[in-house]
Amino acid sequence: MNEEKKQIDIKEMEENIMFVDEVIIKLYAGKGGDGCTSFRREKYIPMGGPDGGSGGKGGDIIFEVDKSLKTLIDLRYKKIIKADKGRNGSGSNRNGANAEDIILRVPEGTTLYNMDNNLVLADLTKDKERITIAHGGRGGRGNKAFATHNDPAPKFSELGAPGEEVIVKCELKVMADVGLVGMPSVGKSTILSVISSAKPKIGAYHFTTLNPNLGVIKLKNEKSFVMADLPGLIEGASSGVGLGDKFLRHAMRTKILAHVLDIGSFEGRDPLEDYYKIRKEIDAFNDNLKNKKEIIIANKMDLPEAQENLKKIKKDLPNIPIFEVSALNNTGFETLLEGIATLLETLPETNLYEKKDYEDYIVYKFKEEKPYTIRRDEDIWVLEGEEIENLFKMTRFTEDEAVARFARKLKGMGVEEELLNLGAHYGDEVQILDYVFEFRE
Repeated sequence: MNEEKKQIDIKEMEENIMFVDEVIIKLYAGKGGDGCTSFRREKYIPMGGPDGGSGGKGGDIIFEVDKSLKTLIDLRYKKIIKADKGRNGSGSNRNGANAEDIILRVPEGTTLYNMDNNLVLADLTKDKERITIAHGGRGGRGNKAFATHNDPAPKFSELGAPGEEVIVKCELKVMADVGLVGMPSVGKSTILSVISSAKPKIGAYHFTTLNPNLGVIKLKNEKSFVMADLPGLIEGASSGVGLGDKFLRHAMRTKILAHVLDIGSFEGRDPLEDYYKIRKEIDAFNDNLKNKKEIIIANKMDLPEAQENLKKIKKDLPNIPIFEVSALNNTGFETLLEGIATLLETLPETNLYEKKDYEDYIVYKFKEEKPYTIRRDEDIWVLEGEEIENLFKMTRFTEDEAVARFARKLKGMGVEEELLNLGAHYGDEVQILDYVFEFRE
């Protein structure tokens, strides 16, 4: 019992300390099972027909949203994830079983990028939302599947197709309607703790908040919204200095940026100067943040210098709504929350990505071109292309009929004609992947 409690405590401590909002993992979907070359062999049936079954499908790798998760820590140590291979087919027309899929659970607000081109594969924002990122290879067909009227007894079968391989970056941007922004120690965590059920760690020193803290705000009229206390900024944050780059990332999903200012200059700070420093970093990061609606929460109104500083800010920033609060005295919050709720009703949903950012929207110009390329590497002709490489991987070269089919397929794609047009001669060496063949008629 004590050991079980110890493990739970360690996990809770790890989740609190290690807020993981970015991981990179390599995914290998499962290879398809191999088809079988087999013939019916029974007494009194000397010329039984083909009965080789097909292989099962390889396992997919699927991402699914789990709203109970708040961090990507479960994926932190999974650098490589491999799905299982499909089962091979066998005689008597027995097809192989499909492999089980792997499901990776992530928090709401997780964006998946293809590291090869940095395009968005998916932006997962709804609980139970699913997407298959790496598809398992199809099973190879058994010789029974190749039987035709002209060839009723084929003596070949296919190997399983390879599964997809992709390097994925998982990036968490917290789901919040309002982001509390401000310099370190201006009172963001205290404000969140006062107006919500969130219990952020609060201390009297800079950079107490190392991770975003979320709080659900419920009003008397049953309206509600989510507020995030985000890590404090320092100059240079937009270029990755300090904790600012993390702050800026998590602010991207918010509809409102709420600038928390130490209006009482408790630490000798100039609140107006602090506002412009933060505004500079926001403007430098991207247009998504630059154009967000903003308000000012003038905190520490209980201090002597608060009224004088407030006058300066209202004069310099006349178009920004300002809400006066005191976290110490717990005053001004009802007006603040009602104002935010009303403002949220007027704002559209936040869309972080345009169609052009998504991989499946990109139209590749080369799709209408030949599905392969041929180049000369010293004395060898190198043949490249996903379709040809997959055909090669699925061919069982120990079977003569399979080799003949492979050659027919290449000829049908125009490979032989293209080689001759480029100056190749029969007898030259041709390479596909790591294998070298003799170019024959």
